[in-house]
Amino acid sequence: MMKVTVESDCGNTPKVEFIKKINIAFAQGDSDFFVARVTDNIVWDLVGDKRIEGKDEFAKTLESMKEVVATELVFEKILTHRKHGAANGVMKMPDGSAYAFSDFYEFRGTKIRKITSYVIKVA
Repeated sequence: MMKVTVESDCGNTPKVEFIKKINIAFAQGDSDFFVARVTDNIVWDLVGDKRIEGKDEFAKTLESMKEVVATELVFEKILTHRKHGAANGVMKMPDGSAYAFSDFYEFRGTKIRKITSYVIKVA
């Protein structure tokens, strides 16, 4: 089972909880949960790597990533304001590697319209 740590000042508004749940789903390889919560014209910018456009491409990308499940997910900050949100923290992997991440979200209604992700290997 994956360990999840959330800094105490992250709050518990509905959007904060939503961002927490989708990041947990990603870290656990639950692509179906994540795909169900994005718009059909989702854009995901993985800065320095690639840009994914459209729900089908998004689903294929998540499906290809779901084999490796994180052992720990640490949220340092989760912030929301109107139609935007952000989360940052560290994801630890079974092989001992760790990745620092910052994800920025744009919402359309109750779904995610755009994600910009910065990911750096730190261990």
